Parts: sequence; structure tokens; C-alpha cells
Amino acid sequence: MVLAQMFIAAANSMFLRFQELAWQEIITPCLLEEASIILQLGFLAIISILFIMNNVDSSCKRRNKSSQVEDQYHTNDKYTLSLKLSLVSSITILVTQLTALLDSQLSTANVCGPYKGLVLSSRITQVISWSITLVALCKIRKNTKLIYFPWILRSWWISSFLLSITRSIIDARSIIKNHSQLRFQEYADIINLVASTILLGLSIRGKTGLGLSSIIIENGINISEPLLNGKNEKHAQATYKRDSSPYGRATLIQLITFSWLNPLFEYGFKKPLDQEEVPDVDIKDSADFLSRNFDECLKYIKEKDKTQTPSIYKAIYIFARKKAAINALFAITSAATSYVGPYLIKFFVDFLNEKKSRSLSSGYFLALGFLVAKLVETIAQRQWIFGARQLGLRLRAALISQIYKKGLILSSQTRQSRTSGEIINIMSVDVQRITDFTWYLNTLWMLPIQISLAIFILHMNLGNGAFVALGVTLLVMAGNIPLTRMQKGYQTKIMEAKDERMKATSEVLRNMKTLKLQAWDIRYLKKIESLRQTEHNWLWKSLRLTSVTTFIFWGSPTFISVITFAGCVLMGVPLKAGTVLSALATFRMLQDPIFNLPDLLNVMAQGKVSVDRISSYLQEDEIKSNAVDIVENDETGFHVEIIGGKFGWEVESKIPILDNINLRVKKGMKVAVCGTVGSGKSSLLSCVLGEMERLSGAVRITGTKAYVPQSPWILTGNIRENILFGKEYDGEKYWRTIEACALVKDFELFGAGDLTEIGERGINMSGGQKQRIQIARAVYQDADIYLLDDPFSAVDAHTGTELFKDCLMGILKEKTIVYVTHQVEFLPAADLILVMQNGKISQAGTFDELLKQNIGFEVLVGAHNEALESVQSVENSSRISDHAPAAAAENEAAAAAEADAAANQEFPHTKQDSEHNLCVEITEEEGRLVQEEEREKGSIGREVYLSYLTTAKRGVLVPIIILAQTSFQVLQISSNYWMAWACPAGDDLPLIGMRFVLFVYTLLALGSAFCVLIRASLVAVAGLMTSEKLFSNMLNSVFRSPMAFFDSTPTGRILNRASTDQSVLDLEMANKLGWCAFSIIQLLGTIAVMSQVAWEVFVIFIPVTAICIWYQQYYIPTARELARLAGIERAPILHHFAESLTGAATIRAFNQQERFTDANLSLIDNHSRPWFHNVSAMEWLSFRLNQLANFVFAFSLVLLVTLPEGIINPSIAGLAVTYGINLNVLQASVIWNICNAENKMISVERILQYSNLTSEAPLVIEESRPPIDWPHFGTICFENLQIRYAEHLPSVLKNITCTFPGRKKIGVVGRTGSGKSTLIQAIFRIVEPREGTIIIDDVDISKIGLHDLRSRVSIIPQDPTMFEGTVRGNLDPLEQHSDSEIWEALDKCQLGDIVRQKEEKLESTVVENGENWSVGQRQLFCLGRALLKKSSILVLDEATASVDSATDGVIQKVISREFEDRTVVTIAHRIHTVIDSDLVLVLSDGRIAEYDSPAKLLERENSFFSKLIKEYSMRSQSFNNIPKLE
Repeated sequence: MVLAQMFIAAANSMFLRFQELAWQEIITPCLLEEASIILQLGFLAIISILFIMNNVDSSCKRRNKSSQVEDQYHTNDKYTLSLKLSLVSSITILVTQLTALLDSQLSTANVCGPYKGLVLSSRITQVISWSITLVALCKIRKNTKLIYFPWILRSWWISSFLLSITRSIIDARSIIKNHSQLRFQEYADIINLVASTILLGLSIRGKTGLGLSSIIIENGINISEPLLNGKNEKHAQATYKRDSSPYGRATLIQLITFSWLNPLFEYGFKKPLDQEEVPDVDIKDSADFLSRNFDECLKYIKEKDKTQTPSIYKAIYIFARKKAAINALFAITSAATSYVGPYLIKFFVDFLNEKKSRSLSSGYFLALGFLVAKLVETIAQRQWIFGARQLGLRLRAALISQIYKKGLILSSQTRQSRTSGEIINIMSVDVQRITDFTWYLNTLWMLPIQISLAIFILHMNLGNGAFVALGVTLLVMAGNIPLTRMQKGYQTKIMEAKDERMKATSEVLRNMKTLKLQAWDIRYLKKIESLRQTEHNWLWKSLRLTSVTTFIFWGSPTFISVITFAGCVLMGVPLKAGTVLSALATFRMLQDPIFNLPDLLNVMAQGKVSVDRISSYLQEDEIKSNAVDIVENDETGFHVEIIGGKFGWEVESKIPILDNINLRVKKGMKVAVCGTVGSGKSSLLSCVLGEMERLSGAVRITGTKAYVPQSPWILTGNIRENILFGKEYDGEKYWRTIEACALVKDFELFGAGDLTEIGERGINMSGGQKQRIQIARAVYQDADIYLLDDPFSAVDAHTGTELFKDCLMGILKEKTIVYVTHQVEFLPAADLILVMQNGKISQAGTFDELLKQNIGFEVLVGAHNEALESVQSVENSSRISDHAPAAAAENEAAAAAEADAAANQEFPHTKQDSEHNLCVEITEEEGRLVQEEEREKGSIGREVYLSYLTTAKRGVLVPIIILAQTSFQVLQISSNYWMAWACPAGDDLPLIGMRFVLFVYTLLALGSAFCVLIRASLVAVAGLMTSEKLFSNMLNSVFRSPMAFFDSTPTGRILNRASTDQSVLDLEMANKLGWCAFSIIQLLGTIAVMSQVAWEVFVIFIPVTAICIWYQQYYIPTARELARLAGIERAPILHHFAESLTGAATIRAFNQQERFTDANLSLIDNHSRPWFHNVSAMEWLSFRLNQLANFVFAFSLVLLVTLPEGIINPSIAGLAVTYGINLNVLQASVIWNICNAENKMISVERILQYSNLTSEAPLVIEESRPPIDWPHFGTICFENLQIRYAEHLPSVLKNITCTFPGRKKIGVVGRTGSGKSTLIQAIFRIVEPREGTIIIDDVDISKIGLHDLRSRVSIIPQDPTMFEGTVRGNLDPLEQHSDSEIWEALDKCQLGDIVRQKEEKLESTVVENGENWSVGQRQLFCLGRALLKKSSILVLDEATASVDSATDGVIQKVISREFEDRTVVTIAHRIHTVIDSDLVLVLSDGRIAEYDSPAKLLERENSFFSKLIKEYSMRSQSFNNIPKLE
């Protein structure tokens, strides 16, 4: 009751005093005591309630609790640093409160008069409250489980700090106003302020330092359980992270001063830092922790809102709210204390005017007030900026992990609608924009505080003139609304344009070899340039608008001051020097919120667009987890069971891709799937994997599965990692797998064996090697069910035989296998053959059963037999023509064995001849193909800065920009100097009329605003011109690079430069460099003003500046390397994501999502480590520079106070103080801007690295252009051709001398690695010869331009490539042919009817990588391109590997007919495709083994070609005898 009565009395008293007080006298000592007692009573009430609840709860649980808890958590009698500080601070405050209570001369009691009893009550409750605090702290010490201080204590400490700082401000105002001396009460308040500041720090940090485990509860969501439920390994890693992170171990003082970074700076100053030398991030900043935290937030929202699509906005809010609240508290403190300076200026000028009648101690007290305010402001500012960056890091890690996890489960329909480039752009650019917003977020809380305090100070100085200032400020801010709407629209357009450009760039980089072979590189270069031009147009509109807003808001403080002073003159408010200077300082402070507002609104607009894009992506359709039912072994006798299955890629699909599918596969069965191109073979495997939408029916799987896709998916890394694929290494099992997959001999030839590094997408491996590696990956998994999609298409005949016998029928003989194949010779061994036709199983049965049915299967078999007969007829005819006696009949198995042995003897495996043939370097590079990313070390060279500054107009605009900014600064100082000089000090009369003073001030203000407009416009123009030029240089340099560059450079590195680094150049770089110059000019102006008053300040300023420069020199080596490492570590995240998107189906099939997600989290941490320490290092430097600047400012104030009266003009001294208030900000901003610009300049450096790459030969050599009809005849002469891939490497082709006659068919055969692909690349000059020449129709191809060569020769490559766009665009990208010609080509390559069935016909959509067309259809499109090109020379590189025998036969006939009078060079694994050739070239170990007509080669039984034919025919005939597996 007594507490309630006291509370009511305090509330009534407070209400009465609110009515009695004037607006500007609201904050008084009495009112503070009233607020204090209400707060204390509230604290006591809550403590009482918690105490009662705790005791009731404890008594209920005590009966059931065992005494084991005492043993488990023994009492820790040691005091942690946090507890020591909290106890000392609390005892200090308690002692001062007791002393104040016993002091009979309470100053506030005298002031409050009739309310003395209330003040006495306040003191008593203070003593009680702090006594309870001490008791609570003692209890906390004994509870070792308590990781954090209780929330009620932390709230009490924060409230006490706010009360204490308010009391100190009131004391200071009272002393200054009444010119009184410091009394005991004021000293007590200062001691309380220091103690409560320490408690504030402890309440924000929150940790007690106690605890046996890192049980962490964030945002009211317990996310510690996963750590404790059996995941000991992750828990151990988390503990290690916390212990190995200097930030995680830092004390409170180290956190405030950032001195926990000192060891890193010491190390970084001695030598350039490497990634492994950068410390770990704290556990709460680790990607694993943050990812799970965000998952819990999403789960919480799902449960709360009862929705399956939780709002990403709500999730971000819950995820970030605690850290954001702490940052907001620091930001508000910083904003509030920043206005103490402008508030005190009037009193300081008054002191200087009245120095005779005032004691020096009051002047020194004023100086102390300035200094303390500055110290609090700078400490709080550093903490909120660091906290904002840290929050950005956390958000980025959480969002990237969410985007990655979503990418692994996107439905096929979504993958077709969203390209890899678009999704990668979301991960790189959009996430970065949300990260940037966290920095600006605090402006939201600071704005109202800053504006309110500014108006309060202005009202105190200018009376009603403050309302004029408020009105103008609000008017200026309101002007932002239309500008922001426009900027938001521009930002959306910029992102859309960037998406399109990145999508095209990503596609081009993936398919660069195709573009070079087809001579389409110029066309696609122009396409990207066109997309960039669209982006450029939107960038220019955005930057132009930014220039206007910069002009408005840089000029706004002057504009507001002009209107305000004019309003004061009209209202008759006297303008004294002190009030004017205080107002000017306030207007300068007001510039900050006004200047930040457009940036804030702009970033908010960008952030909202980015969050919406991420939200849209995260809500896309996913692969349905229930598409396949997993059943136990004992529930069914089948491993795979499909009943009445109807499947499509889209749920809404009216026409299913697969219909009426019924299939039952028992354990151990071998099921072969065959059919024509596009019949649904791969789709059948997809529905078993659960990749397709199940429209009806049921799919049941029993056991684990392994999948081998048709297009090999190989990860960057070494061969062993690709085969193990997350499994533990078992030597015996591993080598058994290698032998079964025919990889032993390949490993022997690699310098590093199975540790040889594979390039991106397996670029340095032949197609056959890639296929065998992924088969080995599947075999090593030891799964129950194997799904193989055309595994033999990329391997030669001999290797295919080995694989089938040793792998499918050997090591996997007990396994269930479903394999798609076009090779009929692999069908007889199957237990069940499925014949697909138009998305249905048209026939099913054994080989013999299907032949007897005579429905359609015989078409496929017939085509195969026809091909076999053609081989045998040539073979037999050659034997007859030779009149050689017939060899004795041998059994077929023996013949096959002999053929194998002979082939192995005659065709030893040679150095591997990869697609791009870079793997040879492995011998020298110890297995490494993809080297570490280029990284400059040491300072960024002057040439980088010079290159950037002189790119646009040779640097002419730079001095104009600097001149404009200098003029602005001079005019600004002149206008303020004019006002300080012209306005009277004290009670003096004005020297001249105030209207004239205002007129001159207005003119100077208009001049300075005009200078800002010029400067802002020129910075925008110069920045965009430079950005555009550098982008163009990089793009052209990359396009003109040889294939060796693309083979050894992951596309992620190039995309990173084209995306993130280019964004820095587009939108940031010019402003960052500009700010360097602008801040230096501002600092020089401030120093000039201060030196006018007291040149003695240079005595301290010069050594302090030297210290600042030393700090900068000490800081830069570490920060620069950290920034570089952060840039380098960003690319692997994007690269890993791009690889994972491509192989998502394989990852899901092997159930490896968790492993890949963990790898992504590890990569995020690798990036977070240098990034976090880089931003921390920036705060480390800024903190030290701030304190040095504060020291200089304090020294100058003491100097002004100490100098005798009459030496300085008080008004000009006040002006010096007005500028000096910002000295700490300016001095820090100079160094900060220089360092920030250098960090951003790394993006320029990285782009310049790729602007001067080694180039291929010229595209066109004007003086050496071939005739228009060249090549007319098509004769190709090789003369002593030798090719190597680097000077220190052996030759891959050796002394090749032969001639391919014009208009003949030449077949090129040989084992994998014999040099076939290298020979083809030499014809197209993908690789240049070391010695020798290639002459086509009397023209040395090394003497003509690459475009002239490649555009006149056609190729159908092994890997069929299609580009996103339309059918027409894929067949005729150069737009050289009519519709009728395109339709004719489509009909000839068997695609005409398929395209006609589609609504859009030639405009039918082709999605990224041609995923909506089968691999066989893509191969036919490549044939269509060759038919349209009509070159005299056509090269076929395994062109029919992915089509069935029947389609292959059709293609061969089309080629024979259409290219009858042209030169056709064919590389083939299918012997029958070269048997009809006029000549056959057999390569072995890079040399010509044989070269003659097939007939003549077959006449010699010991010829290599003869043995190949013998092996092929024996193998094909003997497959009927392979025993069926029961």
C-alpha cells in the first residue's frame, strides 16, 4: 500500500509540474527526481514479483530435484571480470547515494522547495534499489549456469545510465547559467555517471563470464538444442570457434577500444597476411550458427502465422532485432551527445565576452563538458557502426545459406524459369544490398532525435525562429518522396538489366569453346555490349538523379539557415554572435540527418527491391519430397515400382511427358531402356529419382540409389574427391572400383595420379574420362539401385566393353541397375528391356522376346545390324581382295580376348589428350590445374589510381571537380565568417543593417550551392564514363583470351568481377575517391579557420597529425590484405553455388544435400573471416583517430579559455569552435575515406587484371584475308605439325605430316589420349602449333585471322551446346538465313516435325543449356547449324555419341548426301561411322600410326585399324552369349 501511495503521489506531482512549466524548462531537477522515483518503484515491484514467483517455483520443484545438480555444477567462487566491474560500480553508486542521503544540504531539495519529501523518497528508493542489485549480483556469482545477466538487472542499469547522464546535463546547465562552483552533489553525480556508464557497457554485452557450456538463446528462440542432441562434433567445433576468435575472448575494455585486433596488426605489419593467418569469427558470427538461427526464425513464423510461406521480412526482423536494438541504443546515444557541442557554444561565446567577470574554472568546466560529450559520442558512434557491420555479416551469411539450400531443392520448372546467372545475381548483389541497409538502419532512430534536439537548441537561441527552421527542414525532407520513388524505379530497372547481362555473361563463359569454334564470339560480344548499354542508360538516369539530390541536400543547411535568419529578422528576433554561431553549428549538425535521408531512402528502396527478389526466389516451387515413396525391404519384393505413373515437368501440364508407366524391378535385375531421340528415356530415370512432377500413380523405391547423368557432372577438385563424393576412403574398395571403371591406366599417366586436379566442369578431361569418373563415383557409393543415363556414349568401343563386363556385369552384378543405352550390343544381357516411344513404354521384355514381337524394337536392332554388316562387308571384301587364306575358325570369346590383348599391346594408353588439353601441365604443377586466384600483394600501385583517374577524358575532369569543391568550401567559410563578424557580440549594436548582412550571406550561399551542383554532376559523369570504359576493356580482353585461360579460370572468378566489382565501379568508386578529396578540403578549411584564432593550436596539431599518419601507415598493410582476401574468398562461394545448381539432381540422388550445405557454410566463413576483421580494423583506426582529434579540440578550447582577454575576437573564436566541433569527424573521415577508397580500389585492380590478358591471334588480318570462296576444294595439309601446351611441356602431337584430300571423307581413330581432339583443335587454331604448318587450299592458316578461319569451317562438337533464346536463334544466331532455309535444315536433321508441333514454331523457347530438349535433340540442332553453314570442310567430333543407332544411321546418310562434295573429318568411337570413309587416320601417342583407305588397312591383319574392326565385330556378336543374371 505504501509503495502504491508513493507511486500515485509521484504521478500527481509530475502531472502538476508539467502544467506549470514552460516548454523549454521541462527538464528540471525536480522533474528528474519524480521520474527517478517512478522508475525505482517499478524496478522494486518487478523484483518483488519475480522473487515471489521464483520461490513458489523452487518450492514446487525442490521435492523432485536430486542433489546431483549440486555435484554437476559446483559453485564457482571466482569472480569474473564482468562480475567484478558490476560489483565495484554498484557499490560505488550505493556509497554515493548513502552519502547524499546523509548530506543535509541536498541541492535539489533546496531547488524543489515544497517537494523536499519527494526528493528524500527518491534517495531512499535509490539506496534500496542498489542494495537489492548487490544482493542479486552475489547470487549470480554462485550460479555458474547463468551465461547472461538477468534482463531486469540490465534494464535497470540502462535506465540508471539515462537518469545519470540527464542529471549531469542538468548540473552542467545550472553551473553555466548561474556561474556557480562545483559542490559535493555535482562531484557525486560525476562519479555516478562513470559507474553507470560501465554498467551500461555490461548490460549491452550481457555476458556474466560464467557458464560451463555455450547454451545460447537468441530472440526468445532456443537454438542450443541441436548442439546438445548428439551433435558433439559440431558442438566441439563451435567451442573451438569461440575460443580461437580474439573477438569472442575480448574483455569489455578491448571491445570498446578494439584492442583485441592488436596481435593481428602486429602480424600483418611484418608480412602480408594469408587466409590461414586470419583468425576465426566468433561462434555467433559463424555461418552454421546463423543458418540454424534463421531456420528457427522461419519455423517460428510458420507456427505463429500458420502458413507454409513465412514472410522473409518477419524472419529478418526476428533474426536481427536484438542486435539491431543494441545498435540503435548506441546510435541514439551518439546522436544525442553530438548536439551537446552546439548547445554549449552560446555559453562559450558568452564566457569569452564576460571573461573579466567570470572565473577560469567555469571556462575549463565548459571545455570539459565539450570533451566528455565528444568522448561519449565517438565511443558510441564506433560501437554502432561496428555493430551495424556485424549485423550485416550475420544477415548475409544467413541469407546466402538460405539461397543455397533453396537452390538444391528447386523444382525443374523453376530451374527453367530462373537461370543460374539470375540466381547467382540474387546471392551476390541483392544480399549485398540488404547488408548495406543494416548500416543505414540506425539513421531511422537517429533522425527524430537529431531533428528534435536541433529544434530545441534553435528554440533556445532563436525563439520562434526555430519553428521556421523546422518548417523548412520538413519541407526539404518532404521533397525526398518523389525523388525516392523515381530512384526506386531506377534501381529496379538497374537490377533487371544487370540480371539480363549476368545471365548472358554466365552462358557465354560456360560455352566459350563453342563460340570460338563457330566464330560466334563477336556476335555474343555485341549482345553483352548491347545489354550493358541498357544497364548503362538506367545507371545514368539514377546517377543524374543522385546528382540533383546531392545538390539539394548539400545546399540545404545553407538554404535552411538563410530562411531561418530571414524569418528571425522579420519577426524581430535579435541575432547575436553567440546565438548565430550556435545556430550555424546546429545547422551543420542538421546537415547530417538531411544528407543521410536521401541515402537512407535510396538504400531502403534498393533493399526492398532486393528483399522482394529474395522472397520471391525462396517461395519458388520445390522438388516434392513425396514424389517417390521410400519403403522398407520387407514391405515389397521390388527395388523399383511404378504403378499407373503419369509424369510431367509442370503440375499444370495438360499433356504429360510420361504416361501410363508401369514398371516393377526386382532386386538384382538389369533393366535396359532404349528408344529413339526424345522418346522419354532420361525422363523415365528422372521420375524414379523424384525429379519430375507426379501427376498420378505411385513410385516406390526400396534402398539407396546412385545416379550417373547423361551429361557428366564433375566437381572442381581432384579425381579422388570426385569419386569418394563424401564417403570415407577405403583403399581396397577404392582400387577395386577404379579397376572396374577402367581408370587404372589413366591414373598411371597423370603426374599426380588420382590426386590430379580436375578443372571446372571437368574441362581438362576427355568426355570418356569424365563419364568413367562419375560411374566410379556411383560404384563407390555401394548403393542398392543404380540409374545410369547412357553411360557408354562418351567412351570408345574397347572401353565400353570393359565397363560393361567389369562394372555392370562384374562389381555391380548383385545390384539393381536401370541403364539407358543407344548401343544395341549392350541389350542382350539385360533381364528386361524397355522400349520408349512418345513418353510411353511401348514394349517390354527380354531381347529375344522383343525380337519375336516384331513391333518396333527391330528398327533399333536392324539399324545396329546394318551398321555391323557394313563393317563386316568391308572387312570381308578386304580379305577377299587380298586373296588371303581364311583364318581357322575360333570361338568368339577367344577371338574377343585376342582382340583385346592385341589392342592393348598395339595401342598403349598414351598421355591423356583432354578436350582442352591442359592436364599435361599436371606433371609440372603437381596435379594442380586451377591455380589460386591472382592476388596482388603490398600497396595498390599508383598506376591503378592513375589508370582509374585518367580513363575518362584523360583526367581533365578531375581538377575541375577539385576546384568546384574548393570553391564550395571557401564560399561556405566566407558566409559563416561574414555572419560571425557582422552580428554583434553581447549587447553591442550591429555594425551594419541586418538585411544587408542577410543579403550578402544569401549570395555566398547560392554561390556555394552552384559549386556543389557542378561537382556532383561531374563526379557522376566521370564515374560512369570510367566504369563503362573499364568494363568494355575487360569484356574485350576476356573474349579475346585463348581457351587455355578459360580452362584454368573458374567462371566464378570472371563473374565476380563482372558482377560485384563492376557494381562498385558503377555506383561507388567515383564517390569514394571524391570523398577523399572533399574531406581533405574540408579539414584544411577547418584548420585554416582555427589557426586564424589561435595559431598555437598547431603546436599540438602537427604532432597529432604525424601520429594519425603513422596509424594509417600501420593500419593499411593489414587492412589492404584483408580486403583483398575478402574479395578473393567471395568467388568460391559463387563458384560452388553455380556447380551445385548444375548438379543439383545428382546431389539429391546421392542424398548429399547436407554435405554440400556444410561446404557452403564453410566457404561463407572463409569469406566472413577477412571481411569481419577488415571492418573491425576500420573501427580500430577510426576510434584512435577520433580520440586524437578530441584531444586537439580540447587543447584548442583550453587555449581559448586561457588566453588573456582582448587577444582574440570572441565571435571569431566562437566560429573556430563551431568548426572545431567537427574536427574529430573530419580528421577521422580523411583517413577513413582514404582507407575505404583503397579498399574499394581493389575492385579496380581486379578488373584491370582481366583487362590485359594474353590475347589470341587477331580475328582479321586485313592484308592477309583469304578469297571469298575459300576454302573451295577443302584440302588440308599437315606439315611436320608439333603441338605443346607450354614451353616446358612435351609435345602432344609429334611430327604430323599428311594430307586430307579435298572433298573426301576422312576418319580419325585412336585410343583415348592419342591426340585426336588436339588435331581438331589445331585446325581451328584453338591451340597454336609449336612447329610446322596447316595449309588449307594453299592458304597457311596461321597467316590469316581467326574469324576468317573459323567462320569458313564447320564443326559438330562432342558436347552439344544450346543457348537460351529461340530455336531460330540457336540455328542461325548471325541471322544470315531465311525461314525456308532453316525449315529445310530442321527437316534434314529429323527435327522439323517436332518443332512444327510447338505453338511458336521457330520462336519456340530454348531455356538455359537447352534443358528443355533432350541431349540427342541438342546434337541434332548442332547438325542443323552445320547444314545451314554449308562449309567446304565439316569436322564431326563424336557427333552422334548421344543418339540411338537408328538416328545415327539417318544422320550418317544426311551427312553423306548433304556433304557429298565436301571434306568431312570424323572422329568416332563407333567404328561403323568411319568404315565408309575414303581414308582413315590412326593416331597413337600423338603420332601417325597408319593412314590409308579402310580397305587397304584391313588387308593388313596386323594393322591397328584391322584390330579395332576385329574387336568391334567380335564384341558386337559375342554379347548374345553373355549369361543372364538370375
